[in-house]
Amino acid sequence: MRFAAIVRALLFSVLALTLNSGQSADSEDHTDTFTVLVMGDSISAAYGLNENDGWVYLAEQRLLEEGFDVRFINASISGDTTGGGLRRLPAALERFQPDLVVIELGGNDGLRGYSPKTMQQNLEGMAALAQAAGAKVLIQGMMIPSNYGEAYLKLFAAAFKRAADASGSALLPFLLEPIAQNRDYFQSDGIHPTAQAQPLLMEHTLPLLIELVSGDS
Repeated sequence: MRFAAIVRALLFSVLALTLNSGQSADSEDHTDTFTVLVMGDSISAAYGLNENDGWVYLAEQRLLEEGFDVRFINASISGDTTGGGLRRLPAALERFQPDLVVIELGGNDGLRGYSPKTMQQNLEGMAALAQAAGAKVLIQGMMIPSNYGEAYLKLFAAAFKRAADASGSALLPFLLEPIAQNRDYFQSDGIHPTAQAQPLLMEHTLPLLIELVSGDS
């Protein structure tokens, strides 16, 4: 009995040390890691694909390969709008305390015919919240089909630049630019990029990511 009690005591001691060690490791995790929070819609949520095939995951892996100590938090939700992102952002900022917020929202605003002015205000509001929390901001622009009318298209495209200029955020004018003219890079719905398109989207945004992560901007 005494031997069994000693064994149990030793096991409990080892378990306690393991748990304490794990808790310490968790508390130290990511202390010096550059955290990138991606607030996007289905384009960044890798709609219809494995998440590991999406441009967000690929960008994180490339930066890690390049020697950057980064982690990406993909908080993208299919169907989300700039209004939804503005409502979700405060909780995400508090939870993840990012160093960079990538805003890939607006496409659904355009497809639903929402006001470009309101979209711009939402983008500026998100940028302001992120910057107040100490994060840099990258806004990724989008374009919509021409059947929405030339006037609306111009206002829609301009909203991203105006929001970036007003907030001092970095801007990628059109995330889908590398694939926009090739329908083979889109899924059957004609909207969402295929797995083969994801590396191209990653390469397109990578220079700005490196600039922001490395502190050159």
